Amino acid sequence: MSRGPRLGVDVGKARIGVAKSDPDGLLATPLETVARDLENETHLQRLREIVAEVEPLRVYVGYPLNMRGEHTPSTEDAIAVATALAETIDVPVRLIDERLTTVSATRQFQAAGRKASRSRDVIDQAAAVVLLQDAIDRERGGALPGKDLPTNSPVA
Repeated sequence: MSRGPRLGVDVGKARIGVAKSDPDGLLATPLETVARDLENETHLQRLREIVAEVEPLRVYVGYPLNMRGEHTPSTEDAIAVATALAETIDVPVRLIDERLTTVSATRQFQAAGRKASRSRDVIDQAAAVVLLQDAIDRERGGALPGKDLPTNSPVA
């Protein structure tokens, strides 16, 4: 496994949760919640800034399929954000199955006695942590999870 941080991105309709890993790819931690701006797409600019700040080896974007593995409007939205990001950065972007990441993050908050409705921003980050931790665990196991998107990167 190559050394360097990775980013995890959980795309939602109102917010985008972002997580990053340590340089050794052992642990994913919450980084930021980016507000969606569908009119001006300032969320894409902020994601590009995060990529420039963190300098990750790759970016994993959640690929939200339904439980039957089918596309939904959320799937198309995540693909659009991931594609727009991939076209403007020099880092490989990979889509990774994210079924149940938000459910898992919400349950963790409820188990800790916190109300999910008051913790939406943090839950979005926690969902990004869940998907990134899954990706780096699979990477450490020798598999590169997900599927690549076309990118500006010479190393996909």
